[in-house]
Amino acid sequence: MTTHAKNEPFRIAVNDQYQLDVLPEEAAQLDIITDGADHFHILYEGRAFRAEVVKADYAARHFTLRIDGELYNVHIADLYTRLVRQLGMGAGSGHKMNIVKAPMPGLVLQVLVQPGQTVQKGDPLLILEAMKMENVLKAANEGVVKEVPIHSGQAVDKGATLVVLD
Repeated sequence: MTTHAKNEPFRIAVNDQYQLDVLPEEAAQLDIITDGADHFHILYEGRAFRAEVVKADYAARHFTLRIDGELYNVHIADLYTRLVRQLGMGAGSGHKMNIVKAPMPGLVLQVLVQPGQTVQKGDPLLILEAMKMENVLKAANEGVVKEVPIHSGQAVDKGATLVVLD
């Protein structure tokens, strides 16, 4: 990827009403502390927030967050996702997602599956630490784990193959 693309903002849509662009370096400046499974304490511009991940679809980059008691539906799109959408290549492919890739650079904290294991949609596959947060990556579809080319403690780049399902 070119240097220019790495500096492109993430486009964040909130509740299908608001859109904002966040540069990667701005996102990296968030002070986020894990406060239990799917619960976080966030400091932003001198203000404190309590956040909970209520629902997460990492493949589609759709999230439901509860921040200080209010629910927000959030969709995050990077430059690549926006280009694919503009080209009309994102909808209706009809193929199951068989390769789980890193949604962002991070550190593999724990691999929860092994080759030959059967998984159902929503089953946790691994825990990836990124931007001071622990992210549980889950199966987008049912299948059998074919390959796990990474291991606990390994640093991975965005887009790295983490788990392959049959």
